[in-house]
Amino acid sequence: MSEPMVRMRMARVEGAQLAQLVDDFRELVGTNRDVEDPAIGRLVPDPYPEDEDSSRVFRDATRDDLLDRRALDADVVRNALAGMRGDLDEMSQNEAFAEHDLDILLSDIDAWMRTLTALRLVIAERLGIESDDDHDPEDPRFGIYDWLGYRLELIIEAADELL
Repeated sequence: MSEPMVRMRMARVEGAQLAQLVDDFRELVGTNRDVEDPAIGRLVPDPYPEDEDSSRVFRDATRDDLLDRRALDADVVRNALAGMRGDLDEMSQNEAFAEHDLDILLSDIDAWMRTLTALRLVIAERLGIESDDDHDPEDPRFGIYDWLGYRLELIIEAADELL
């Protein structure tokens, strides 16, 4: 018996763009990571906001393992998106916008959710989103942030239906 899957419809252009975002994220959290990058700081929890020294000790002790796990999660997503890659400049508009089925194994759902959430955290850091009040849905720079949230919601709903 095969493992259950979540099927998501996605245009090739969306898949290619998501693959590029995941590649960029993978580079951010990879072995040459810059731990001073504020986006990295957003990905690493601050468990003791009232105690800066204890928070720093905790982050220093857990940061590398956490970022290594984030990199592995990103690899799962990259592998699933491998079939969506391609040279968009060489495709017709119909080919680029044609929807394809993307099958995600149930065992990979958590990696997908963590990766899309982490991507949103990085983008939020880059755009200066600290709360809902900082988000301007009319500003086109927030489009990818919203799109990732939409995709994340679809994955959560599909996984809930399987479970």
